Amino acid sequence: MKSVAPTNWHPLLRDPGAHRETKGRKPGTAAGMTMIIDKGLGSAAFCDLLETAGSYIDIVKLGFGTAVLYDDELLIKKILLAKAKGLTIMPGGTLLERAVSKGVVSSFFEMICKFGFNGVEVSDGTINLSRAKRTELIREAAARGLTVYSEYGKKIAGSTIDISEFLFTADEDWNAGVELITVEARESGQNVGLFDENGRCREHTLAQLKEAIGEPERILWEAPLKPQQVLLLHTFGPQVHLGNIAPADALALETMRRGLRSDTFEFGDRHEPIVYMI
Repeated sequence: MKSVAPTNWHPLLRDPGAHRETKGRKPGTAAGMTMIIDKGLGSAAFCDLLETAGSYIDIVKLGFGTAVLYDDELLIKKILLAKAKGLTIMPGGTLLERAVSKGVVSSFFEMICKFGFNGVEVSDGTINLSRAKRTELIREAAARGLTVYSEYGKKIAGSTIDISEFLFTADEDWNAGVELITVEARESGQNVGLFDENGRCREHTLAQLKEAIGEPERILWEAPLKPQQVLLLHTFGPQVHLGNIAPADALALETMRRGLRSDTFEFGDRHEPIVYMI
């Protein structure tokens, strides 16, 4: 087959609104980070994901406790591939919660460092953690050289967001050393936190959060469903941090960030900073 000379798309087609950077995205900046939830991709599927969308992914979370079920060789391979692409890769927060409940936290940290994970999620979505214990876990993870993300919210159906509690938790977590605090929505995006039993946003809660938060660039919103992603993009702009994105949706989310999809087409029609009101 005859090779075809590479061509470059016009920059106004690749990034019509000039909002996006594919390199150097990091917490604490308006960079539009994307966290993927991997519930069990094999090596071929994982390689395909990184080949097609790796430049638009920042964090890979091996969901819940799936990390312990991998063959060691496969787990190490996936971690190495993610890190070679410059990504943070971490086990799900529920695995650390299980370690806490069983009294094996030191073993947990030793093993994830041994395998080569470079990130960790500290959460209490299933168990209850005292403030002191939560801070202790964050500081221990940071001391081991891990990038630490925390999560606010319970996984129990019907749980909602207490604004004052969230603000207090976020401040304490940031002071303890986390990079981003994640707003819980589970992988289903239904009947937890910001979203109701049908996956629709509790817009009054979102409006309160938008008004209250002082540093939106340090918050990551779990939004596994497309309508949720569209709403958060319209609320905070294309640089909002979004998580629990299905691997198959990584590239599609990036098109919405850039205004290359009808849902956010207006993103590509302006170059000045975007400010959205709910």
